[in-house]
Amino acid sequence: MPNNDINSYRKAIYSGTFDPITNGHLDIIKRAANIFDEVVIAVAKSELKKPMFSHEQRVEFAKAATEDIQGVTVLGFDTLLVDLAVDLKINTIIRGLRAVSDFEFELQMGYANSSINKKIETLYLMPTLENAFVSSTIVREIIRFNGKFQHLIPEKVFKCM
Repeated sequence: MPNNDINSYRKAIYSGTFDPITNGHLDIIKRAANIFDEVVIAVAKSELKKPMFSHEQRVEFAKAATEDIQGVTVLGFDTLLVDLAVDLKINTIIRGLRAVSDFEFELQMGYANSSINKKIETLYLMPTLENAFVSSTIVREIIRFNGKFQHLIPEKVFKCM
C-alpha cells in the first residue's frame, strides 16, 4: 500500500563504479534528486572491473560532481548493493538506461536484486538525449588516447583529475 503521508521521507540509492562519473550519471542523479528526498550515490569498489581510477578517486569525483545538489550524499562500498540498501534503510535502487543493450543487463540485475530481497524496487531513468551516448567506457577510451573528454564529465571532476 502506498504511503500517502505528505511528510513521508523517500530515499533511493544509485550505484556504479563511476569510472569516472560522467555527465550522463550526473543527469540521472539530478533527476533522481528531484524525485527523492535523499539520493545516496554508492561508488562500488569493483576490483574485478579493473577501474582506471582508484576507489578513493572515484568517491572524490562523485563528491565533487554532486556537492551542489541538495539531498545527495556519496559513499564507497564493497558489498552486495542489496545489503548496503538494507543497511541504509533504502528500498529503491536507481539505474540508468541509455540503450537497449543497457536494458537487458539492468533488467537481469533488477531481477537478481529482487530475488535476494523482495522489498527492493528498481527504478530505471533515462538520461536526456544529449547524454544518451555518454558512458564511462567511452570516456576512459578517449582518455587513453589523449583525446578531448572534458565536455563529457562534470567540470568539477575534470578539475580533480
